[in-house]
Amino acid sequence: MQVLKFGGSSLASRQEMEAVAKILVERSTNAQLIVVLSAPRGVTSLIENLIHQAQTATDYTAQLNTWQTRCVALLQSFDDRLSSAQLNHLHAFQHAQAEQLQRHLQGIALLGECSNKVQARLMAMGELLSVHILLALLASDNVRELPAEQCLLASGDYLNARVDIKATAKRIKQWCSENPFNIALMPGYRAQHEEGDLCVLGRNGSDYSAAVVAAAMQAQSCEIWTDVDGVYTADPRRVSSAVHVARLSYEEAMELSHFGAKILHPKTIAPLAQFRVPCVIKNTTNPAATGTWIDAEGDHSMPIKGISTLEQLALITVSGPGLKGVAGISARVFSCLAQRDISVNLITQSSSEFSISFCVQQANVMAVKKAIRAEFELELSSGLIKPLNIQKNMAIVSLIGDGMLHQLGLAARFFASLAQAQVNVSAMAQDSSERTVSAVVNQSDCGDAVAVCHENFFTHMPSIDVFVVGCGTVGAQLLQQIKRQQPFLQKRNVKLRVYGIANSRQLLLAAQGIDLNNWQEKLTGAKAAFDFATVQQFVKRHHLINPVIVDCTTSTDLAARYADYIRAGFHVVTPNKKANTMTMDYYHEIRNAARAKHRRFLYETTVGAGLPIIDAVQGLQNAGDRLHEFGGILSGSLSYIFGLLEAGQSFSTATRQARELGYTEPDPRDDLSGMDVARKLLIMAREIGLQLELDDIAIEPLIPAEFDASGSVDDFMARIEALDNHYAKAQQQAHANHAVLRYVALIRDGKCQVKVEAVAADNPLAAIKDGENALVIKSDYYQPLPFVLRGYGAGATVTAAGIFSDLMRTLAWQQQA
Repeated sequence: MQVLKFGGSSLASRQEMEAVAKILVERSTNAQLIVVLSAPRGVTSLIENLIHQAQTATDYTAQLNTWQTRCVALLQSFDDRLSSAQLNHLHAFQHAQAEQLQRHLQGIALLGECSNKVQARLMAMGELLSVHILLALLASDNVRELPAEQCLLASGDYLNARVDIKATAKRIKQWCSENPFNIALMPGYRAQHEEGDLCVLGRNGSDYSAAVVAAAMQAQSCEIWTDVDGVYTADPRRVSSAVHVARLSYEEAMELSHFGAKILHPKTIAPLAQFRVPCVIKNTTNPAATGTWIDAEGDHSMPIKGISTLEQLALITVSGPGLKGVAGISARVFSCLAQRDISVNLITQSSSEFSISFCVQQANVMAVKKAIRAEFELELSSGLIKPLNIQKNMAIVSLIGDGMLHQLGLAARFFASLAQAQVNVSAMAQDSSERTVSAVVNQSDCGDAVAVCHENFFTHMPSIDVFVVGCGTVGAQLLQQIKRQQPFLQKRNVKLRVYGIANSRQLLLAAQGIDLNNWQEKLTGAKAAFDFATVQQFVKRHHLINPVIVDCTTSTDLAARYADYIRAGFHVVTPNKKANTMTMDYYHEIRNAARAKHRRFLYETTVGAGLPIIDAVQGLQNAGDRLHEFGGILSGSLSYIFGLLEAGQSFSTATRQARELGYTEPDPRDDLSGMDVARKLLIMAREIGLQLELDDIAIEPLIPAEFDASGSVDDFMARIEALDNHYAKAQQQAHANHAVLRYVALIRDGKCQVKVEAVAADNPLAAIKDGENALVIKSDYYQPLPFVLRGYGAGATVTAAGIFSDLMRTLAWQQQA
C-alpha cells in the first residue's frame, strides 16, 4: 500500500491533472494506491474570501462569479478529452456545488455570521471537484472514491481538527475490505467530526490527511507531490542559490515546517514519525527527480539542512518585578493563551527572570492582550507586571539541522551572519536538542538575513555587489577588468556582479547584474540620473548583502556623502581624494561609521594609483613602527613631465605629451597647481596621525604666480611655452649641482609641503620618472637606510587595477562570519 497526495499546484489545470493521471496509472501497476487530492489551486481561497465578504455585508457577487468562472473553465478545458456523459456529470456536480454555496452565502449575509460547522462544509468543496475530475480521467472499475468524511474520524476545532488514527485505521480497513480497488481517490482536508458533522483539518490540511491515512494503513510510504523537486535549504523563490536536500529526519522536517517551510504542513510529520512511515516529497512536473526522503535516520553527512522563516509575527514581552522568583508565572501566561487557542511560535526568558518573551501570529495580538490583562489584572494594577511590550512586523529566522549538536560554533556563525547582514536580533532561542537555533528579527530584514546566512552555510560563495559611479577613463577600464575577471573569480567561488552603472546624467540598474558586453548602449538608454535612495531601495528589494559604491568621479558632492553610504550598509571604494581631504571631523565621521556598521572604506588609489602606498604605511604602523620622515613623488603625471625635462625636453612639450597620453587631467592646470599632490600628502599625513587640514599644507605650484594661467584650456596651452625658459634654467642649475628636478611631497617635523626640488643624485627619488610614483620612509625600523616603495602611479589601467584590488578586500567582512 502506498499513499500519494497531490497538492493544488498539481491540480491547477487540465495539463497538471492529466500528468497526475499518468503518474497514477503507471504506479498502480505495481502497488495499491490511496490518493489524497487537494482542491485545484486558488479555489479554497476564493471560498474563504466569499465567506468573509458575506459575514461583513460586503457585496460578494464579483468574487462568486470569479469562483464560478474558475471552476467552469477548468471543466470546459476537458471538452475534447472526456465523453459527453462524463462532462454532463461534472457540470451537474459543479452546478449543485454552486447552488449550495450561494444558499449558504445568502444565509451568512442575513445572519452576519458563520458557524465553524458551516464554514467547514463550504471550505471543503474544492477537494471533491478534484476527485470527480480524476475519476472521469481514470475511468476504471478499479478506481474508486474513498469518502474521507466516513473514514477519517477527528475531534477538536471544526476548522482545525485532529484525526484519531486508531479509529480511522479501523474505518479505512473496513472500507477497503468492502471496496476492492487499485486506486482509491480521497478528498483531502475533510474528515468526520466525533459529533457527526463534517470538519476540516486546517488550511493546507491535505498533507495531514495523507499522513494519517499512511499511518493508519502502515503504508510503504507517503508521497507528497507538489511543484518543486523536494525540500531546499531555503525557499528557492527567495534564494536563487538554494540547494536541494535529498534526505531529512522526521525531527528536522518537523522543525522546518514549524518555522515556516511551505513544503509541508506542520501537522504532517508527527503521525508519520509515530508509525515510522517514510515520507517522500516529489515534483508532479518532474516525476523522475529523486525528491526528498524523510525518515527516522536522516542524513548525517549534511549537518545543516535549511534556513526557514516564519513571518507576520508579533514579539510580546511580559516583564516586571512580579515575575522574579515567583513560581507558576510562566504556566499562567501560556495557560491563558492556550485556553483561547492562541499558538505560540517561540519562547525565551531572561536569566534574571524579569521578563518572558514569545512570538504569536500578528492577527492574534488583540486576543493576547485581552488574555494577559484578564489573567494578571491584579499584578498589572499594582505595578508588579508592566504593560505588555509589543513589537509588530517581526519574523523568526531559524537554522535547522540534526548535526548542530555535534559541531561547535554553528550558533556563533549564525549570529555572526546576522550581524554581517546588519540585522538587529530582538530575541533568540535554541531548543534543548540543539537541532534549531532561532532569531527574532524585523520582518523587513528577513530577506537580508536569509540571504547572508544561506551564503555562509550553504553556497560558500561570497558576493561583491558593485555600483560604479563615474564611467569615464578609469571607470570604463574598471568595468573592462571586472568583465575579464568574472569567470576567473567564479571558479574560485567569488560572485562579482555589477548591478549599477551611473554617469552624471543616467543610472542603469539590473536585478540580475549588468551585461558588461554592452553596458554603454544600455546606459545611454537609461532615463533617471544617479540617486542614492534609488540604489538603496534596489539593494533592499533584491537582498544584496555586500553592496559596494565605487566612486570613480572627482565629485565633491559624492564624497561628502560617503558616511551616509556607509551607514546605509555600503562599502565605499574610491580613487576620489576629496573625502579624505575634507575637514578632520568628516574624516573621523567616515571611519566611525565604517567601524559601527562593519563596512570598509577603501581608498588605496587616492595616493599611488595601483601602488600600495597606503597599505604599506598602515602595515608599518600596525607592526608598531614609528615614522619620522616621509618623502614622496605622488603624481604620475608630474613624474612623467619631470622625467622628460631631465631628458632635455621643454616644459611645454613635456606637458603636452603627458596630456596626450592621458597622464594629466583634461585640464593640466589641475596637476600643475600642486593641489592634487597636496591632497595626496594630506591623506598620508592623516594616515600617520597628524591632525592637519588642507590649508596646513605648504604648496608651491608649478605655475609661477606672475604667469597668466587664466582662460580656457586651449588658451592656457597656447601660452605655456612662456614657462619653458623658467624650467630650462632651473634644470641647468640642478644639473650643475649634480641633481635633478622633481616635484616632491615632504613630511618633516609634523609639517607638510609640496614643491619643486633639486634632488641629489643619490636620493632614491632622483630615479623616479616616466610616470612612476615612490615614497621614501625613515622610521624606527628603517634606518639608516629608508623604506622605499616605487612603481607606476599613472594611467587608467593601473588605477583601475588598484580599485579592483580594493573591491576584493570587501570580502574580508564576509569571511569573518
